[in-house]
Amino acid sequence: MGQITIDVRGETCPIPLIEFRKAVRQAQPGDVLVITGTHPASQKEIPMAAEALETKVVSVEGSPDNWTIRVQR
Repeated sequence: MGQITIDVRGETCPIPLIEFRKAVRQAQPGDVLVITGTHPASQKEIPMAAEALETKVVSVEGSPDNWTIRVQR
């Protein structure tokens, strides 16, 4: 089980979501993806995409303009 870090601070939609989806495809079962960003809409979109991709949202922390989301594949 590993960790994949995705830093999309300063990026706006759809870049954070695209980078998250790319990382999910590369991740192995059990890997944790740590996504850090600053775009408020992405803080809501990434957990929704995680559920659609059948991954587990471990945590969503921070404010809408500075957040970290952890997702386990």
